[in-house]
Amino acid sequence: MLTLKVINEDREEVIRKLAKKRFAAEDIINQIVALDETRRSSQTLLDSQLSEINLLSKSIGGLMKEGKKAEAEIAKQQVSELKELSKLNEAGLRETEAAIQNLLVIIPNLPHDSVPEGKSAEDNLVERSGGNIPQLSTDALPHWELAKKYDLIDFEWGVKITGAGFPVYKAKGSRLQRALINFFLDNARDAGFVEIQPPYVVNAASGFATGQLPDKEGQMYHVGLDDLYLIPTAEVPVTNLYRDVILDEKDLPVKNTAYSACFRREAGSYGKDVRGLNRLHQFDKVEIVCIDKPENSYQRLDEMVCYVQTLVEKLGLPWRILRLCGGDMGFTSALTFDFEVYSAAQQRWLEVSSVSNFESYQANRLKCRYRNEDRKTQLCHTLNGSALALPRIVAALLENNQTPEGIIIPAALVPYTGFAVID
Repeated sequence: MLTLKVINEDREEVIRKLAKKRFAAEDIINQIVALDETRRSSQTLLDSQLSEINLLSKSIGGLMKEGKKAEAEIAKQQVSELKELSKLNEAGLRETEAAIQNLLVIIPNLPHDSVPEGKSAEDNLVERSGGNIPQLSTDALPHWELAKKYDLIDFEWGVKITGAGFPVYKAKGSRLQRALINFFLDNARDAGFVEIQPPYVVNAASGFATGQLPDKEGQMYHVGLDDLYLIPTAEVPVTNLYRDVILDEKDLPVKNTAYSACFRREAGSYGKDVRGLNRLHQFDKVEIVCIDKPENSYQRLDEMVCYVQTLVEKLGLPWRILRLCGGDMGFTSALTFDFEVYSAAQQRWLEVSSVSNFESYQANRLKCRYRNEDRKTQLCHTLNGSALALPRIVAALLENNQTPEGIIIPAALVPYTGFAVID
């Protein structure tokens, strides 16, 4: 959430930057500025009223001691009237503050200066790429056919017991899932991330703090009886560990990793691009989360991007990194890099990770701060990334490594799978 300080310091710059995200901000920003002026005036008046009440209240005892009962009664009446006025003013002040808050939460984060202009995914910029795209035979199969051929994943079972988008993994398919999870977690640990095992459901306060609510409420599964939400990513519970927390500067950066199942309604997702594992309602993912000082956060972002690159390289997958344009960025992000791997049988790129810096946007909603050497507190910067999401990684591994003898497992994964070939 943007701070009033950022908006008041240069509203025109805020409006200009938000336009890069295709967000028309002028009317909302002007409303906020006007409401903030009202808030300041109300606060000044309230402070004056409370000060006058305090002075009058102190004078009453003295007047009574001096025998000036009539004057004391007048002072009491003035105090009573001022208290009523201050209550009305305070109620109005709280209403104004709530109105400001309601507007602030619908404004996305400001994009970093390096975010390119653009309306959609077609305008994203390729930062760098690597790996070799395999040349498959003309009879190569997409992953959903390979999953059926080798009895790895049963999509029909998932439909039977739950619905579309909830596949059932089995046999070597299950072992491959577990192998990838452990492989990603072990790599994250070796890179200095501390593992967390979080709950899979969160309360509304947690969803609000990381920006899923109210922006993505329609994409989350809601447990109505208990007013809880199934997590769309481990980012939500892990980042919320630091809600209403003041960290010591010496403890920064905080680096966490977590595996979780992820749940997303993905309303309106249909067609060939969502077949098989390409888009699911439940999937597995390992997440990395960092919290650091503002001056270090973009160095931390570079490190996280480089780290995710090592994962796709170890798996031997063709990859590319995209710098997202303003029109394709997330609501809470200041700068995002997407990782894609090439799916040889489908002949297209599949997104497998987003790595983002949220600057102080999430931290302001979280009230996540740190205390420096001067004992002053300041908002932290938060970052996170997928490292990695499993479904499309599995899709690319199955498709790209198919041979007449079976599907070859990357060497880095063999110690985790316990087998080198799916046949």
